[in-house]
Amino acid sequence: MTDSILKKLNLKSGPSGRAIAQPMDQSLVEMLYQHLTLERKASAQYFAISIWFAERDLNGFSGFFKQESFDEHEHANNFAKYLVARGQTVVLQDLTAPKQSWDSIEDVIAEAFQMEADVTTSIHQIYSVAERTGDTRTNVFLDPIIEGQTQSEDNLANILSRVKFANNQPSAILIIDGEVQPN
Repeated sequence: MTDSILKKLNLKSGPSGRAIAQPMDQSLVEMLYQHLTLERKASAQYFAISIWFAERDLNGFSGFFKQESFDEHEHANNFAKYLVARGQTVVLQDLTAPKQSWDSIEDVIAEAFQMEADVTTSIHQIYSVAERTGDTRTNVFLDPIIEGQTQSEDNLANILSRVKFANNQPSAILIIDGEVQPN
């Protein structure tokens, strides 16, 4: 739509020039950009973890984290699509190289759990700002994401508990490896 048509119809437009029903608070937009970057970092980190497990012939863990990498990439895509739908210009920030070495399987899983917890915290912060600024659309967008994050945290907490209980016993680790293998 051209600006003259938007003005004629008394419609607002976002920074990308798309028609919008409700403008977004700039601090909320900035938080969404930061969260998009967090999801992209998580995707890269999970990919690195997948490779680390593949190098150790733990194909179940490798496949699990490869799927997690794909899922985080999809989450980033969903945030980008949401920003576009709200008339924003999507800004992709630089990513640093992911960590690629760990001392133990327990360390890897603990860091993955912490990463999920950090993503959840970010989403809750965005939710709070959306509430304060009266942006119900963003809260509705985030509701199912929060539920999914809770499930992800629970899943990784379970895997971490089992790996801790295995106490680096190879046979126990191999059993867990077989159980986490995605279908």
